[in-house]
Amino acid sequence: MESQAVARRPLPPLPARAAEAAAPRTVFSPQRFRPTSTGGSGARLRPLVASAVTTQREAGATYTVATPLAKVSVDSLQYESGVLGAITERTRPAVGEERPNGALTPMEYLTNVLSSRVYDVAIESPLQLAPKLSERLGVNLWLKREDLQPVFSFKLRGAYNMMVKLSRKQLDKGVICSSAGNHAQGVALAAQKLHCDAVIVMPVTTPEIKWRSVERLGATVVLKGDSYDEAQTFAKQCAEQEGRTFIHPFDHPDVITGQGTIGMEIIRQLTGPLHAIFVPVGGGGLIAGIAAYVKRVCPEVKIIGVEPSDANAMALSLHHGQRIMVEHVGGFADGVAVKVVGEETFRLCRELVDGVVLVSRDAICASIKDMFEEKRSILEPAGALSLAGAEAYCKYYGLKGTNVVAITSGANMNFDRLRLVTELADVGRKREAVLATILPEEHGSFKTFCKLVGSMNITEFKYRYDSRREDALVLYRQPLGLCYCSVGLHTDTELGAMVNRMKSAQLRTINLTNDDLAKDHLRYFGETGANVLVGIQVPKEDMQEFKHQAQDLGYEYTYEMTDESYRLLMQ
Repeated sequence: MESQAVARRPLPPLPARAAEAAAPRTVFSPQRFRPTSTGGSGARLRPLVASAVTTQREAGATYTVATPLAKVSVDSLQYESGVLGAITERTRPAVGEERPNGALTPMEYLTNVLSSRVYDVAIESPLQLAPKLSERLGVNLWLKREDLQPVFSFKLRGAYNMMVKLSRKQLDKGVICSSAGNHAQGVALAAQKLHCDAVIVMPVTTPEIKWRSVERLGATVVLKGDSYDEAQTFAKQCAEQEGRTFIHPFDHPDVITGQGTIGMEIIRQLTGPLHAIFVPVGGGGLIAGIAAYVKRVCPEVKIIGVEPSDANAMALSLHHGQRIMVEHVGGFADGVAVKVVGEETFRLCRELVDGVVLVSRDAICASIKDMFEEKRSILEPAGALSLAGAEAYCKYYGLKGTNVVAITSGANMNFDRLRLVTELADVGRKREAVLATILPEEHGSFKTFCKLVGSMNITEFKYRYDSRREDALVLYRQPLGLCYCSVGLHTDTELGAMVNRMKSAQLRTINLTNDDLAKDHLRYFGETGANVLVGIQVPKEDMQEFKHQAQDLGYEYTYEMTDESYRLLMQ
């Protein structure tokens, strides 16, 4: 095991429940229509467009008024990787807050998990020790291998558990779902097992390999819409028109219960004390199901969600104490790229989950590589999310000698994406740095540059020259060490010394290792979506009109007016 000085931080306690809120109180309901009445006439029935509803009273009647979801930026809640965050005094339900009508009790979730029939299609996935990672972190890191399921994802558990409870009449009418990936395959396999007609609506941008795999399971694939939201809207319309049952990817009690069987298996498979279970979070179905079971039988075990730092809808919702809508989400970990978490999943998470760890894209890529080196398996980005979170958490709090579990939730990786993963993996593990140097266009400048680099290796080199300028931009990557034990103070010092040598020679050098804009700009992919850096000259007096025009285009965008890499790359 590597020898390092580890700064131990106190493990965060679970915050106490918030004091009871004053009326009128915001409540959370999984139902779309929730009339309430105090016994008088005039009670009104109002459709809910969001989960947050405010109770109002008028003329002796009580009714609910929908409150639109607040839109927030992912950047409004960012904290150091490894920190157990998101839980505030607003998170927990108010003392005495009533459970929404029709919502399952904790005991009902427990008994439903125990009686689930997911094993008609799913396997009890193995719980495997990761020896190399365990040695590196100083803990016993266990991998719950949901990537070994028949469809290489945990999603078939929830889909089948919901569908097997449908009546024969409902099954004969068929089911429908919207998905761009793992949920689609879960529904298709469940429909095959139950002899049920299934329609899967997928965005037109879905890679052929994904919709072909769904077709091979016997489902009918309909490509509709340019985004998941458009596909889901169409699927729900079809469900209403054709009488099909819509199978939600996460926000249904039966789906949540099906995913909860993973928690049941972990408790049964692992002997000895367990510190925490790390769970990837998208809409919240997986973590809600695991928490509903584990917190009932082993309340001392921490249930920790892990989200990408650019797709943190659950962390933001927990932080604010109500569901919110994320304005823009990053699409790298597409399996968890959700703008709004579920109503029922949030209700469970705000009560049971201990917190959320945020991780970067680079850290996810590093964990994909770790998994390959550990088990010779390749996880999809969302599948490696919990592994990245577990490592960051253990390092941050200096956790040693205990058991932690990371759920490797899926392995449906797009092959073309492996190039990006391999390039960012060493950056995420801090084994490689990305730098830029401004090099004068004069005789001997490149030779000087090579001397200043010294014995440090360069793995990638790009030279950008503009004949109208007197200098050129050099972009390059440098490995920081050949083994994990060399990462740390020595390599940081070595890199810093080289940068200082460059600056002493009047060669301006910038470290772009943590700059996603710069790293994206260096890569070109044949994927269905990408981040594009565009430079447009706009007179100051026309800027406001330009912003309105850009908004009308319908594309998600951000302004990069002050970023250092922006100034470098657009010169």
